[in-house]
Amino acid sequence: MLKLKPYKELISYAIAMALLLFLLRWLEFRFLVFRHQYEIYIGIIALFFLLFGIWLSNKIIKPKVETVVVEKEIRVAADNFVLNEAELQQRNISKRELEVLALMAQGLSNQEIAEKLFVSLNTIKTHSAKLFEKLEVKRRTQAIETAKKLQLLPPTLG
Repeated sequence: MLKLKPYKELISYAIAMALLLFLLRWLEFRFLVFRHQYEIYIGIIALFFLLFGIWLSNKIIKPKVETVVVEKEIRVAADNFVLNEAELQQRNISKRELEVLALMAQGLSNQEIAEKLFVSLNTIKTHSAKLFEKLEVKRRTQAIETAKKLQLLPPTLG
């Protein structure tokens, strides 16, 4: 403390000048805020609405992910497929209708089946309609799935 005694007056002036400088900066900031208070308020409100808009858009647009578990029986192709003749007789499915069903299972369209079997498109549509009726289904995919379950078509993967 003895070493600071000669500088006591200088230190007190430095502290006073620092306090005055701080006071001047504070007053300058205060007057700046008063001079531009409307702009500052508008900026704060704009920032609030910006953040609110971002939050709201995330709530509205964010997709609600819902996990749905579907259990499906998977049949594995067997090398020793045996056609269920009893079911064929019971449902009265002809060999030609069975052939059309097999081509449907390969994914061919009615037109492609007609070209492959050398018959008209209307004949294939008639065979399809009769097959749907005999298998008690409404769509091709249902007919194929039912035929595989009844062992009228060989089971495949998927």
